[in-house]
Amino acid sequence: MSEESKAYDAGAIVVLEGLEAVRKRPGMYIGSVGERGLHHLVFEVAEPALDEILTGTAGRVEITLTADGGVRVADDGTGLPVEHAGHIDGPPLETRLAVLFGGAQPANRRSLFGGHFGFGLGLAVVNALSDRLTADVRRGGARWVLAYERGVAVAPPTRTGPAGDSGTAITFRPDAEIFETREFSFDALAERFRELAFLNRDLDITLTDDRDPAAPRAIRFRFPGGPRDHIAEQRAPLHPDVIGFEREYSEMEGTVEVALRWCDSREERLASYANSLPTTGGGTHELGFRDGLAAAVNAYAREQQLLTPSDPDFIPTQLGAGLTAVVSVKLDRPEFEGATRDRLGNGPVRACVAEAVREHLAAWLRANPAQATTVLARISRTTRH
Repeated sequence: MSEESKAYDAGAIVVLEGLEAVRKRPGMYIGSVGERGLHHLVFEVAEPALDEILTGTAGRVEITLTADGGVRVADDGTGLPVEHAGHIDGPPLETRLAVLFGGAQPANRRSLFGGHFGFGLGLAVVNALSDRLTADVRRGGARWVLAYERGVAVAPPTRTGPAGDSGTAITFRPDAEIFETREFSFDALAERFRELAFLNRDLDITLTDDRDPAAPRAIRFRFPGGPRDHIAEQRAPLHPDVIGFEREYSEMEGTVEVALRWCDSREERLASYANSLPTTGGGTHELGFRDGLAAAVNAYAREQQLLTPSDPDFIPTQLGAGLTAVVSVKLDRPEFEGATRDRLGNGPVRACVAEAVREHLAAWLRANPAQATTVLARISRTTRH
């Protein structure tokens, strides 16, 4: 054993406790100290507010980029419990803001991110990486204020008076000592909140930019029709109908929702998600979608004698030309592959999604022969390669 090896013992291990660990190694918690990590803070604060909508205890969430470089996330929910208020329904806000791993949130289809973040972990991380954070809670007829600087409480939770309504508003400003940039991208945030809104039709999200008083802007994201509403907004459709459905399968312990339409384009635009997380690496739900798509279209083409017995099936590049689609699965036990969690691995999902797509698309093709003819003509014109 070398002298260098002998020198490394228990005394050489540095233990980082509490929020100090987050400030010393921020990349371990938010991925980077650049723009990606900056935006991650917003999503962490928004998660509990959005989950309140999905559980039926809130109606809307408003996210505001403030003039001083901060962010305010406000909801009209029941108000997060405050430790000194004597409530016991869930981890109190004091704990969630100050303690890492304040409890475990199980992965399931009803949670917005399916257990992607530890319950209580996100708010504590945001608190640690902000030069100031304030929580304004209206709950049970009372108003409470909690204030922090770089994760340290300025004072105990303070009851400031009565409240005629309920809800939680958290305002934070990223710490310049931590981040390479504190300039939020309105467009990047809007893109992600738009995704969350069409993947979860109950969500009602408003994103406002107050940083430039001369040119304030705001966008409301609400899609009562889910992914179908999103696909309906795509340009140059080849056919008027948006093909869409939602179906539950006990075999995969979850649901699949698909919306698709062919457009006058050469490109394929397929976006897939698992428990509202983008799966840019694909996975079993994407494979199932392609299986079902090929089975339905090729079977219909042979029924209509557009393909003879000797003709080969249409290949993926032909089927995908001009196709715009959203494939979303929500699972009680999602299994992601890789450290970046961008590929879904649940085995039963492939067969379930394939069956659902094949059945629903086949029924649509038979019920809409004029639109089906347009689609098949577009696919037939695409060169094999």
